Amino acid sequence: MLLQRTLTALLLAPLAALVIILPPTWLFATIVGVVFAGGAWEWTRLCGLGSAIARGVYTGLVLVAFALLWFARLTPALWLALIALGVIWWVASLWWMRAYSFAASPNTENRILKLGTGLVLFIPAWVAIASIHGSPILGHWWTLLTLVIVWAADTGAYFSGRFLGRTKLAPRISPGKTWAGVYGALVAGTAIAVLGGWVLDVHGARLVGLAVLGMLTVAASIIGDLFESLMKRHAQIKDSGTLIPGHGGLLDRMDSVFAALPVFALGKLLLGL
Repeated sequence: MLLQRTLTALLLAPLAALVIILPPTWLFATIVGVVFAGGAWEWTRLCGLGSAIARGVYTGLVLVAFALLWFARLTPALWLALIALGVIWWVASLWWMRAYSFAASPNTENRILKLGTGLVLFIPAWVAIASIHGSPILGHWWTLLTLVIVWAADTGAYFSGRFLGRTKLAPRISPGKTWAGVYGALVAGTAIAVLGGWVLDVHGARLVGLAVLGMLTVAASIIGDLFESLMKRHAQIKDSGTLIPGHGGLLDRMDSVFAALPVFALGKLLLGL
């Protein structure tokens, strides 16, 4: 499994980098919107929607929301409010994970709640990544740095958890995650944030601020990973899909990204980067 995961990552990473760096923001936002919509399709499965028509309608609504928000991008207050909403939601999700069985029963009310929650996952994350990419100064490269921080944190967590992990982080939600994995993620993600900031000509107090933001971004990515694990526990499935060999579905690869993006985007704005 490790070999398969590694080979898949080596194939996808250069492609992802090119998709981030080369296209103009309108095209990048469109591509990301389609990918996020794929995640929304998988999310409907976690919510318990069995009808392909209903799942398609939900996915289509997410795409329509992206399109409308793109045309509303000249209203920066709206985009900022949505990014802030994303940050607030991921903090609030800690309560849901602590409650564990909240909304676990497969009834209509819980299904609607989870479908609504999906909108708070996908929409602020899309607005955040489009906002970062559209930044007037090195926006494409800041976007790449954001995602590399998350990828590095995931790699650091995997290896430190595998070789040093003893104490479980949240055994009921995700038995494989350990506190050693958290520490490895924080070290790897923060190191990349500092290195990337230096390459992007960030120095002094703002580089220190970026290091702190890197840690917060990694922490958010861990929360996103745990929350999707909880939803899979509720749905009693191992992976959200089978699209990516060795990695599962789109949600399995992007759960941490959905949580990290609003945090990094808001922090970048506050730091004036």
